[in-house]
This record gives sequence, C-alpha cells and structure tokens, in this order.
Amino acid sequence: MLSIESISSFNSTHFILLGFQTSPLVKTLLAIIFSIAYTFTILENVAIIAIAMWDPKLHTPMYFFLSKLSWLETVYVSVTVPKMLSGLVIGNNIISLCDCLLQLYLFLSIGSSECFLLAAMSYDRYLAICNPLLYHSIMTSRMCWILTLGSLFIGFLACSFSIGLIEQLNFCGSNIINHYLCDISPVIHLSCDDISTVELVDFITALSVLISSLVLIIISYVYIISTIKNLPSHRRWKKAFSTCASHLIVVVLFFGTTIFMYARPQAIDSFDFNKFLSVLYSFMIPMLNPMIYTLRNSDMKTSLSAMFNLNTVLKKT
Repeated sequence: MLSIESISSFNSTHFILLGFQTSPLVKTLLAIIFSIAYTFTILENVAIIAIAMWDPKLHTPMYFFLSKLSWLETVYVSVTVPKMLSGLVIGNNIISLCDCLLQLYLFLSIGSSECFLLAAMSYDRYLAICNPLLYHSIMTSRMCWILTLGSLFIGFLACSFSIGLIEQLNFCGSNIINHYLCDISPVIHLSCDDISTVELVDFITALSVLISSLVLIIISYVYIISTIKNLPSHRRWKKAFSTCASHLIVVVLFFGTTIFMYARPQAIDSFDFNKFLSVLYSFMIPMLNPMIYTLRNSDMKTSLSAMFNLNTVLKKT
C-alpha cells in the first residue's frame, strides 16, 4: 500500500485518491459492504434490462426508457466503484491524470444524461395519461430512440466544456485528492492556476442541466396531475398515478442530492461530507432505483415471477 510520505515521488501526471481514511478493519468492512452492494446493483439493473427484452408485454415505451435507465446506471456505478474497491482492498490509490479526467467526464456526463432521460420518461407519462389517443402515434420506436440518444448527446456535450477547461489547468502542487473518485471540486482545487472560470462554468453547466430537465419534469407532472384530477373513476385515478409514483420517487432522490451537491456557486469546504453525499447519489440511489421500480410495478413483478418460473420448468425438463 502506498504511504502518504511517498506521494511526493509522483509528478503532476498522477493523483492519489485518499478514499476513506480509517482503520484497516473498517476498510475491510466497507470493502465487503460495497462489494455486495455493487454486485447487487449490477444484477438488479441487468435483470430489468433482461426482463424488458424477454417479455413481449413489456415492449412499450415506458419499459424501453426504464431499461435504458438501468443501462445508464450500470455504467454509472462501474465508472467509480471498481476503483474505489481497489483502493480499499489492495490500496491501489494511484490514478493517472488522463484516467482521472476520463472518470470525471464519464461520471458527470452519465449523470447529466440521466437527468434528461428522466425528463424524457416524464414526457412519456404525460402523453400516456394526458393524450392517450395520440400516444402510440407520437411515442413510436423511432421517437423513443431519438429521446434516448438525444439525452446522451446533450449530457455528454454539456460536460465537455468543463472538462476542456480542467484539461488546460496546470497541476504543480499537491496531487492528493481527498475523495474516493475524481470529482470536479477536489480535482480543480489541486491546480496552481486561477480556477474561478472553471468553477463558474461548472456551476452554470450544472444549473443548466439540472434546472432545464427538472422544469420539463415539473411541467409534465402539472399536466398529469390536472388530468388525473378530472378522471371520473377513483380506480382509474389510482391506476394512472401508480404508473408515475416510482418515477417521482426516483426524481426526488436523484435531483435532491445532485442539486445540493453541484448547483452551488462554491463547493462545501468539507470534502469528507462530500464523500458521504457522493456515496448517496453515485452508489446508493442506483442500487435503490431498480427496487423502487420493481416493487411498485405489478407488470414488472409479474414478468419477473414468470421468468423465474420458466427457468425452473426448463431446469426440471
């Protein structure tokens, strides 16, 4: 394991991720917990993707977007968690400047893309509830792919400006990143250049991504709620709202933590607090999202049960 004293032997092309500074026993416990949680998260999201592909009844825009969200979150956690586990288990905390910027770019871009994909999912629910007669003519397979690829394109494009500015910074001082991942604030604070422009661009980018996608979601749900209120039957009201409940919970969890973390003019001084908050939105929420969607979705639970029953029958034969 690399000691702090030996860090000075590395040049500015490499960084040291401090990770969680605690006792070896606690690190071992954290490694076990995070390994189990990471494996569980991957299996959850892969299961949703497989079920959405396997069951013809789920070949609808709603489950198309859900499977793409699961795909995004699988990549999202895989960008940071394996490196974090490597640091906890074998003390491999060294990361090159190139790999650090790549991790940062993927982490921010996928998170931004998820914001716009959640907005696309709210638009899908808006059409299904407020314009059911036009739903299938508008929300075609082509439109689903346009919204998905558009979310990815805008998400990656939005983060390119900040990463481009960070790439031009000179890192001539300390190369110790007080985090378990290459997040934007702890990285730019290691630069010996003026970072005010980078901070401003990052703040504007984060605010633009979060607010624009959140406004679209709010507008969609304003129309959805007004339509649901006019439904004559209580059963139809309950059914319409149940299709949106899971999406709303995910939106509140994801946007609540990311807005607090990134949509601020200045970063919180305590990077230790940022680590705790980062665990929530970069690790815990991707693990919770599949459970929220499957436990509150009768179609998904039925398909999951049928899939396992089919596997059981095949094994017996």
